[in-house]
Amino acid sequence: MPHTTRTGRPTLLQAEPLRAETFAPFGDVIESTTTPNAINQGMGERFADLATLELDAEGGRPTISRMRCQPETLPVDLRLMERHPLSSQAFVPVDGQRYIVVVAPAGDVPTADTLRAFVANGDQGINYRRGVWHHPMIALDRVCEFLEVHRAGPEANCDEVPLDATIVVDVPESLAGGDQ
Repeated sequence: MPHTTRTGRPTLLQAEPLRAETFAPFGDVIESTTTPNAINQGMGERFADLATLELDAEGGRPTISRMRCQPETLPVDLRLMERHPLSSQAFVPVDGQRYIVVVAPAGDVPTADTLRAFVANGDQGINYRRGVWHHPMIALDRVCEFLEVHRAGPEANCDEVPLDATIVVDVPESLAGGDQ
């Protein structure tokens, strides 16, 4: 049972399948759904230009990291939201595990009414647009590892705000087993 140490009864946020059309206000879905280009003398395929990276503001440079998230038990109590005012940030799963993405539009501090949650299958990555609010990644079934493309640079690039209401995210029965 989710705890209610913040204000009032929990607000339930139901996750929906991650789709490029519904995620577009927040960023890009990175997946191999476009027509590939043949490369390496026809022995390979490249799915090009899958996300728009914004990494060079204020002397920033692109960097790649590897990240590991421990699985959480549903429903998940959302704790805080963060944003990167100087850059986009991309996560691509490397182990085929499902995860939850929670976002809110860039701009004002997020509220329960502005949050959206998406279930990503293990073949989908995401790229948050510059300034988009997001919750730390939520692994679903088991440990989830990602390649992370983000900005390194001299200026601070992460704002965090606690959520002032108790909000929990859950996955509807139709998505519980990974069907999307």
